Amino acid sequence: MTRVPRGAVIRFVAAFGLCIDASLAVGAVAFSPTPVDERAGAVTPIVHWEIESSSKAPQGGAEISAAGYSTEGWYPVSGRATVMAGLIENGKYPDVFYSDNLRAVEEPDSTGTMFAIPWWYRTVFTVATGAPGTRTLLRINGLIPGADVWLNGQQVSGRAGIAGAYPVHELDVTGLVHEGSNTLALRVGPAEPRTSLSIGWVDWNPAPPDNNMGPWRGVDIVRTGPVRLRFPAVTSSELPPDLSRAALTVKAEVQNLDAQPHDAVVAGVAAGVSLHRTIHLAAGETQVVTFSPQSDPGLTLRHPRVWWPAGMGEHPLYALTLTASVDGALSDDARATFGVRSVSSHLAPGGGIQFVVNGKPVLIRGAGWTPDMFLRDDPTRLDAEFRYVLNLGLNTIRSEGKLEDARFYDLADRNGIMVLPGWECCDKWESAAKTGGEPWTAADMTVAEQSMASEARLLRGHPSVIGFLIGSDNAPPPALSKRYVDVLRAADWSLPIVSAAAPQATPEAGPSGMKMDGPYSWVPPAYWYADQLGGAFGFDSEVSAGASIPLLADLRRMMSPQELEALWRYPELRQYHASAAWSTFATLTPFDTALAARYGAPRSLEDYVAKAQLDNYDNARAQFEAFNAHVDAAKPSTGVIYWMLNNAWPSLHWHLYDYFLNPAGAYFGAKAANEPVHIQYSYDTRAVLLVNHTLSDARALRASIRVRNLDGSVAYEQRLSGIGVTGNGVRQLLVLPALEGLTRTYFIELELAAADDTPVSRNVYWLSTQADELDWAHSNWYLTPVSRYADLTALQSLPAATSELQATVRQDGAESVVSVTLTVPRSSTSMALFQHLSIVRPGGGAPVLPVEWSSNDITLWPGESATVTARFAAVAAEAPVVELGGWNVPVQRLSVAARSAAPGAREAAH
Repeated sequence: MTRVPRGAVIRFVAAFGLCIDASLAVGAVAFSPTPVDERAGAVTPIVHWEIESSSKAPQGGAEISAAGYSTEGWYPVSGRATVMAGLIENGKYPDVFYSDNLRAVEEPDSTGTMFAIPWWYRTVFTVATGAPGTRTLLRINGLIPGADVWLNGQQVSGRAGIAGAYPVHELDVTGLVHEGSNTLALRVGPAEPRTSLSIGWVDWNPAPPDNNMGPWRGVDIVRTGPVRLRFPAVTSSELPPDLSRAALTVKAEVQNLDAQPHDAVVAGVAAGVSLHRTIHLAAGETQVVTFSPQSDPGLTLRHPRVWWPAGMGEHPLYALTLTASVDGALSDDARATFGVRSVSSHLAPGGGIQFVVNGKPVLIRGAGWTPDMFLRDDPTRLDAEFRYVLNLGLNTIRSEGKLEDARFYDLADRNGIMVLPGWECCDKWESAAKTGGEPWTAADMTVAEQSMASEARLLRGHPSVIGFLIGSDNAPPPALSKRYVDVLRAADWSLPIVSAAAPQATPEAGPSGMKMDGPYSWVPPAYWYADQLGGAFGFDSEVSAGASIPLLADLRRMMSPQELEALWRYPELRQYHASAAWSTFATLTPFDTALAARYGAPRSLEDYVAKAQLDNYDNARAQFEAFNAHVDAAKPSTGVIYWMLNNAWPSLHWHLYDYFLNPAGAYFGAKAANEPVHIQYSYDTRAVLLVNHTLSDARALRASIRVRNLDGSVAYEQRLSGIGVTGNGVRQLLVLPALEGLTRTYFIELELAAADDTPVSRNVYWLSTQADELDWAHSNWYLTPVSRYADLTALQSLPAATSELQATVRQDGAESVVSVTLTVPRSSTSMALFQHLSIVRPGGGAPVLPVEWSSNDITLWPGESATVTARFAAVAAEAPVVELGGWNVPVQRLSVAARSAAPGAREAAH
């Protein structure tokens, strides 16, 4: 066991542009007591703790929270570390994400009770005298599963009062805090998501050995005067169809913490409008102060700057600042940002929930979110992931539990990404909703109410949030549903309340308008166009074709040689990195069977990975494109949540980009389908469609449509000019005729360009005259079997292609932008199928991540070229290296120096 010496604390380092290690890089900084900011309204986060098991620190809270108690041998950890995260920070369990190393942690230590008994968190903070009347509050922002709290030898709260992952608790500790050093100790109980309202991981990945016990959302020291401001929020309403005005309502809770009355002056500015109110507060009284157009006419904004989702417009934010003053002295202040927008929902024909933003129906194109498995806080990584969501062309994130803090929603606000948060499935959260499930106690109901209240206050002011799911796989039972809805309405919740992610209803929220009929495992691309189960109609709350295989470099970072051998040779074996060990998804049999039948049995690990990328691209693209195609159907598609966006640890399942932030086949298939203006093929009708996800009409476009045989010969061609598609609309261009004499494997090549030939969209499909056939009658909750597979095995016979590579680099602030031109010369003996580009480091060739590509996985025929760009953090003193590989293209590497762009190169569509 390795420990950092006493007097050091660990922090994470995961710089944007650096290759992010599975366990996150660490480095030491000095440990010293945290000085508390003395300004009225100041919030000082606890940035470090020392932790130890109660088996090794058996003393009581009075002794452990007393000055002079020795923490020799305790683990220094960061401010929001769970127990397991803290142990990883200290190097006790290196490489927990490699192979099955995590199993070693799952085994108990010599006491047999490593995570089944409480752990202590201890820290020291310093306080100056402060102004007369200054109050000190301890704010616990979320703690799993609960804790006894001690300060300077005195117990502040028992575990019954501090319970649940989400409730925010404020404790007035003014009488216990003294000038100088103060010692805070938390006795965190063992976590068990089946018996407490905390966080569980179901089949997403192995359960963290500690079940995430600890202050995962952090603890703050708050300083305020006698009158406190809490929960500032701004709501907008009365937006007419032309969005020419908006009525703002500003509210905040004003709380007198003193034992004597006070007159408080509440003043501030909202969207440039000055606010002022004097209120009288009795001793201990709390009031809600409200500013509205009736009291402050300036709050009716004329021609407001309206917040739109990504791809539909800009996402401007306004600022609110408020202060509370007593006897002319500042007592507290509060700040918030907000956006002007309207959100509503209704049931579309066929029963799917239709979200409407600013009067416009929106096709929800999203994916399911997960944080890091150990709930580690990494702002740089979070920013990179939001950039990926934008680069993917998605407009929504769904959070099924594991709800994030304000930073997450701030990023969503700034980037125009809508968020659909809600409670998680399974475990304690849904035990009372299941037949035979464990009933809830009165204490459970209280924690649930507190959780809902805290989340409502956090979420209601964020324009990115468009609703809340009070149930996941199951709607809450009537009594709990009523409590949730009552709490939301008491918090002035104006957004849709959704009963469940499944097709269920509650009396208060009504029918959910969502379906959860699978699949979660492999189905062919044509599945998504069906009018059954998870096909593209209504709102699919969580679906995908399951397995998503990382690139070879990442597989080697997460799996042992023996596991890699089994991955391509023995599909019937359970894979530790596929899902939880007990899960249906711990084997990849449906995926592997289809891969071998459609593309040919894998001949090596490299061949398996190459075929997997083709399949992942094809399937992710088809899922989103089917929902694009059916927005105007009799039973319209209204939303789809790809399951999932990311992974909590390195995984073979359910992601659009892997844990190492390396975009691969599924990523670029989804990105292609979600282009702002897109040309696509429909598997069900053979129609070629134009899709416009923006609000602006697209006009004067040119389309080239070709059907090609395996040898590249053109069997059908059509060129169209002067075409367009309305904003937020879909248009059919033509239906491809049934063609005789096609090779068994053939291609459809679609290109869309502006009138000046600037590329807008490019899309290539590989298809078979022997189509996949689904056995609908034998469907289950996670897949529909296939009775006949498409035959794409002839792709293995493609000759090696010649592809010429040119690249230049320029600097854009702290980032490098590489422009890459791919050209297949007319002399090439074959098309170049699925050319994949990477940015790698000189020498070892490790990938530079994260990286944002304008396009990738590019298919070209002789005589064609395309130019794409990659954006990433500049690597000091190193020229980036562009690496090109592909289905039938030899690997090339090109070190890039700044120079002029290649003549005649055109940039491919983003």
